[in-house]
Amino acid sequence: MRSLILVLMVLLLNDTWAQAEVPKSPNVLFIAIDDLRDWVGYLGQNPQAKTPHIDRLAKMGLALTRSYCAAPVCNPSRCALMSGLRPSSSGVYDNNNDWRELVAEDLTLTSTFRKAGYFVCGAGKIYHERYTRPSEWDDYLPTPRSNPKPKGNDGVGGIRFAPLDCTDDELDDWHITNYAIEQLGKQHEKPFFLACGLHKPHMAWNVPRKYYDMHPLESIRLPPYMKNDLDDVPTSGIAMAKPDGDHKNIVESGRWKEAIQGYLAAGSYTDMNVGRLLDALNKSEYKDNTIIVFWSDHGWHLGEKDYWRKFALWENTTRAPLLWVVPGLTKPGTVSDRTVDFMTIFPTLTDLCGIPTPKHVEGNSIRALLADPKGQWNEPAITTFRFKNHSVRTEGWRYIRYANGDEELYDETADPNEWKNLAQHAEYTQKKSELGKLLPKEDTPEGGRVTGKKKKRNN
Repeated sequence: MRSLILVLMVLLLNDTWAQAEVPKSPNVLFIAIDDLRDWVGYLGQNPQAKTPHIDRLAKMGLALTRSYCAAPVCNPSRCALMSGLRPSSSGVYDNNNDWRELVAEDLTLTSTFRKAGYFVCGAGKIYHERYTRPSEWDDYLPTPRSNPKPKGNDGVGGIRFAPLDCTDDELDDWHITNYAIEQLGKQHEKPFFLACGLHKPHMAWNVPRKYYDMHPLESIRLPPYMKNDLDDVPTSGIAMAKPDGDHKNIVESGRWKEAIQGYLAAGSYTDMNVGRLLDALNKSEYKDNTIIVFWSDHGWHLGEKDYWRKFALWENTTRAPLLWVVPGLTKPGTVSDRTVDFMTIFPTLTDLCGIPTPKHVEGNSIRALLADPKGQWNEPAITTFRFKNHSVRTEGWRYIRYANGDEELYDETADPNEWKNLAQHAEYTQKKSELGKLLPKEDTPEGGRVTGKKKKRNN
């Protein structure tokens, strides 16, 4: 009898949750992190990561374990997410492409929310900071650019890391977070869209020394690594990895573990600021009617495949955290292993907030997944790096096709480190053909213009 009562109670609770509604015109807290790969505690990818506040956020709602960027470069990744247009549609492929010349102001996520009656404000790095368009915002705090510099050796070549003898509030990200905290403490007549863009762990990995101390050098472990990993990678992939550059310099310097320590320290500094922001929201009058979406623009390599940085199409460069907390919809502590890319963020936000999704947006809402994390979702994650170089990621596979026709294929279930390229094995011809059909159907030349007309979807 007691078992029957428990079953009925669970069914009742599930039914009640299914019928719960998202608040009308909810606020949005839009948290963007720079260069944060899957080294966060809740993903379990690297047990050395210390991110208790990001983990706390994950427990508040839904964590997606297979989430991928539209481009492994800051400018095109952010432009794609904010415009709803993939790089292959907009022509924004790299950091030197001025997205403002290619994407009309009325197409963007911020403009869409403003037209719907939202107060749109933000601080820090949302778009690439080389190109700003203040007219999209009702209020925006420019980055102060006041970070202190380290004394002495600041890393190896272009890989920059060193502790700082300073306090938390001497870094820009502290003040960016303060802006968001202040907005959460204000009375708002309209629903708000509040964007908080934190820079760390973008290089340089210069943060207060106490964050380095959280990751003692003697405890640092290197990431999964296989010698000769690049032997079966085609020339296009090797050209992206540049193994004779950063990686060679790091190995010869003997400072690989120090660099890992720097990245982990920078991630822990950002985690601290995320905690401050969550505390402020929890104390505010908006805690029960604010959607939180947390994302990073792309991942990062720290020696895997003899590679450092982000400009490539493998798992470690394309995978990044994605968290959702939606009052009335997401359940605390839920997880979804469905594969999504960040083109879903724009349409999901408009869907949740009762705003019509603009016709040009390339991506579909994952509202159904937020309610049912194990529900059906058959769309792949597509990542593009420069003109005609694409990666398709499904739950089980990654297929990369480069502009010159070079290919890589990885069985992600059997080979999560992507150590065995199967593209030249005849028995996988059908799998390559199947995944190849998911590639973008159009490749706009770099710097090509868009009109706002709806592009053909890839699903």
